[in-house]
Amino acid sequence: MNFLMYIILFLSVIISGISVLFINISSRNLKLILSFSGAFLFAICVLHLIPEIYISGTPNIGIYILIGFFAQILLEFFTEGIEHGHIHVHNHNGHNHQAFPYAMMIGLSIHSFLEGMPLSNTGTDTHNSLLTGIIMHNIPIAMALMTMLLQSHISKKTAIFWLIVFALITPLGSFTSYAIGENMIGNISIYFDRIMAVVVGIFLHISTTILFESSENHRFNLIKFIVILMGAGFAIVSM
Repeated sequence: MNFLMYIILFLSVIISGISVLFINISSRNLKLILSFSGAFLFAICVLHLIPEIYISGTPNIGIYILIGFFAQILLEFFTEGIEHGHIHVHNHNGHNHQAFPYAMMIGLSIHSFLEGMPLSNTGTDTHNSLLTGIIMHNIPIAMALMTMLLQSHISKKTAIFWLIVFALITPLGSFTSYAIGENMIGNISIYFDRIMAVVVGIFLHISTTILFESSENHRFNLIKFIVILMGAGFAIVSM
C-alpha cells in the first residue's frame, strides 16, 4: 500500500483548491491547464492503459471501455461538466440565494472514485504516469469546484470542508481497488480488468472533451496547440 501516493493525491487537490482564495486564475489560464491535462490523459490511455487491458486477454474488453465512455456522459448530467473546468451556479427558486450543488458533488465524487481505482493495480511503468495524469486532471477540477462553492454563497469554512471531502474520494477509490486486488473485499479481483476498462472509457471521454472544448470556433490557436503537444510529449517521455 502506497501511503505517499494517497498523501500526494490529497494534497494536490487541497493546495490547488485553496489557491483560489489567494490567486485569481483567469479563465484563459485554466483552459491551458485543462488542455495540458487532457492531452496527457489521452496519451496515457493510448500509450499505457489501453495496451495494458488488452494484453490481459479478457474477452470483449472493448465493450467495457464503451460502457465507461457513456457512463461519463450520464455523470455529466449531474456534474454539468465541472471535470472540464465548467462552473455553473444556479439560483434557488429564482432568488439571489444560491442552492448548494449536492447533485454535482455526488456525480463528481463517483467520477473521482472510479478515476482512482486503476492506481493501485497498474504496472510500475504505468503507475507514475497515471498518477501524474490524475493530479494534473484534478488541479483544474479543484479550482473550478472551489470557485463554484464560493459562488454558492456558503462560508469559506464550509467550502473548504467539501473540498476536503472531494480530496479524499480519489484516494478512497485507489484504496478500494487495492482491497479488491488483495481479495480483502470478497473474491472479485477477477473483474479488475473490466473495472480498469470502464475507467479508461471515462478517461477517453474526459480527455477528448477537454481537447475539443479547448478550441475556439473549431480552431486551435498556437499557444493551445503547443500546450497540447507538451502534454502528449510529457506522457511519452514518462514511458
